[in-house]
Amino acid sequence: MKAQRLIVTAAAFAAMSFSLLAQPNIDLRPDRTVFFYAKDAKAAVEAVKDDPVIAKKVEALATPIQNPTNAPGPETIDKAGSISNVSEYARMDIYQPKEPNGQMVIVCPGGAYALIATYNEGIYPADWLVKQGVTVGVLKYRMPNGSWNAPLEDVHNAFKYARGHADELGIKKVGIMGFSAGGHLAASGVVLYDDAVTRPDFGILVYPVVSMDASITHSGTRNALIGNDTDWNDRAGHTADEYLARQAQRDALIEKFSCEKQVTPDTPPVFIALCYDDMVVPPANSLRFYEACQKNRVTAEMHIYPKGVHGWGFTLKEYGMNDNMEYCRSELLASLSRWLGGLEEMEAAKKAAAQRGGMPGGFPGGMRPQAR
Repeated sequence: MKAQRLIVTAAAFAAMSFSLLAQPNIDLRPDRTVFFYAKDAKAAVEAVKDDPVIAKKVEALATPIQNPTNAPGPETIDKAGSISNVSEYARMDIYQPKEPNGQMVIVCPGGAYALIATYNEGIYPADWLVKQGVTVGVLKYRMPNGSWNAPLEDVHNAFKYARGHADELGIKKVGIMGFSAGGHLAASGVVLYDDAVTRPDFGILVYPVVSMDASITHSGTRNALIGNDTDWNDRAGHTADEYLARQAQRDALIEKFSCEKQVTPDTPPVFIALCYDDMVVPPANSLRFYEACQKNRVTAEMHIYPKGVHGWGFTLKEYGMNDNMEYCRSELLASLSRWLGGLEEMEAAKKAAAQRGGMPGGFPGGMRPQAR
């Protein structure tokens, strides 16, 4: 069924109320907000009226939900911009630069799959990316609430929208960026795509949760996504076969959502940034993903900074924030800007190397030392 699209204008927003304190020191607003599953744009806007970051142009796509969730309550947002209980009003705020460079980045803010930090890891990175000429879609995705594929479904729908509107948005390449648990969602998008439409052209992972391996994962993220081991291991009320089937299901989910295990030679190039002293999400998550990229000849760049801990996002001083990464922020942003600008060259070099026979044995271009 073709998705229904409804568009409303500024008149629908006259009753919206919001606090300027909720979004400190930034005037950026999206050019359009796309609701994936809502059937009526006005009703959708009313349902999320506490969110101050909604565009004047709104689209309601009425896309059928394949993985329904059961949110414990209505959607809410606090003054820090953290949204809880996103469900059927999952949406993407799109920001368009005046002179688009052909790239789009779908941004997944973090929040342990319990909430979404939409300012520090959403609109602030959008502001920086737009200044680079990048079109941005900040994803306000559904929380799993027992439906582990729901956030990834939202990512896939974001890519379908972006690619379906590529000419209109002036984009040729679409990538994904994520922070913390949003980094896990971005990593899932990088490795768990369905087809060419939902496959990202590149990925940017910032202090990401990558693995569901209990020894290195972030337990809150893991529990929110696939469930608590205590519940999975509860034998009461289940036959032996039912219990074993549940164990197998749990193990399959751990395997699937341990993104480092899903890297293949077809995985798109990735940029990874984190801090050595991150005590919330162990750096081993990023290290394992980078190692998997190396094994599969995936173009990857990783930056590990000595201090900054976790959650620093884009807390730039220009937004009146205390920046734990101030000592190396300019270096990080310069590296990311250079990496984004060099993606086509990197991929061309990779294809050329493959045509020359790759690098078997560690020798460039397939060359081997001559026997003496």
